[in-house]
Amino acid sequence: MTFTELDTEQLANPVDLVERLASLNDWSFERSGDYEISLSITGRWTDYHISFQWMNEIEALHLACAFDLKVPEGRQAEVLRLLAIVNEQLWVGHFDLWSDEGMVMYRNALLLAGGATASGRQCEALLKSAVDAAERCFPAFQYVIWAGKSAREAMSATLFETVGEA
Repeated sequence: MTFTELDTEQLANPVDLVERLASLNDWSFERSGDYEISLSITGRWTDYHISFQWMNEIEALHLACAFDLKVPEGRQAEVLRLLAIVNEQLWVGHFDLWSDEGMVMYRNALLLAGGATASGRQCEALLKSAVDAAERCFPAFQYVIWAGKSAREAMSATLFETVGEA
């Protein structure tokens, strides 16, 4: 179920909207405070751990999407090359490598400056863009980390557009 099936009520705290979205879709979530929620969503390749945090000081709803893919120290330089190539192709959001933890993460934010309020549709679109980007790029990260491929090899092997269905 999506927000388009609900009334168009807007809530002041966008984290409340994300909680409603999680409840409607029967996703596992944990609310760690008034301004933060973590979701777990099963994807095609892996489970995605998505955190939303309302950042009042910059009036933004921040999203961080991590997945179970540890980058060994010896592969971090090649993963960084892959991140640069992948990020060039993204219209919104970006991938980061948290080198201390060896974790690849997709991040994005919904800016709501000047007292703007988020809609359910905006929160849903923010979440969808994160999961879509992670689903599309996960195999490329696997190629670099587990198969020892270069960033260019991973891109050419995994990130191509298909037309139609087999």
